[in-house]
Amino acid sequence: MHFPVYLFGIHPHLLFESLAYFIGFRVYLYTRNKERIPLDKAIWVVVGATLGAAIGSKVLYWFESPEKTVENWNNIIYLVEGKTIVGGLLGGLIGVETAKKWIGWTRSTGDDFVLPLTIGMMIGRIGCFLTGLDDHTYGTPTTWITGIDFGDGMKRHPTQLYEIVFLLLLLILLTYLKRKHLGWEGLLFQLFMLSYLFFRFLIDFIKPTPHPYLILNNIQLASLLGIIYYIALVLKKQTEKRREIHA
Repeated sequence: MHFPVYLFGIHPHLLFESLAYFIGFRVYLYTRNKERIPLDKAIWVVVGATLGAAIGSKVLYWFESPEKTVENWNNIIYLVEGKTIVGGLLGGLIGVETAKKWIGWTRSTGDDFVLPLTIGMMIGRIGCFLTGLDDHTYGTPTTWITGIDFGDGMKRHPTQLYEIVFLLLLLILLTYLKRKHLGWEGLLFQLFMLSYLFFRFLIDFIKPTPHPYLILNNIQLASLLGIIYYIALVLKKQTEKRREIHA
């Protein structure tokens, strides 16, 4: 296989990222709980999520190499070219919560995003994989049977494929929990975020990115903060649930 793998003459990253956004949004509109939030308010939540994700994905990328970012603070191409999924998720979370406060909505809306996010991320990672070395999402060199030569004669961890498999398994688990009606409103999204952030914290140890924060990189540091937040949130919700049962 020669990377990048163009399909219909279109660069794979552009093609699959566009498909990820389009299909993810359509899945959200089709599967969202119509009783949880009306469409006119749901659209504002989507707008908040989109803007927050766009900002968050860029800002976190700037912390990948702080020194390089400082050197290129006036280079608009450098500032806008990179992005991160973790930054997008955390930024999207802030954007959603801001939008909900603005429209006066208090109920949790996160569960509606689990399926479209997971599907969109899996589609996007296909594009990352087919792009090869240019995408900088591959792993470190390896002798594992899973190693793939992206074009430079060296076998590397296909971390994009690892992520697709992880997301598929996570989706199966969360779908099972949804059918069992376990927990509380918002739990599925909280478990999704907690699981994905933990996965990214681990997988980034086999990514050849700078690790300027002791032994961590920018993604791992953000993931760790997100993990702490969601553990605290789940424990809080669990306590509230127990109080309701015994009330």
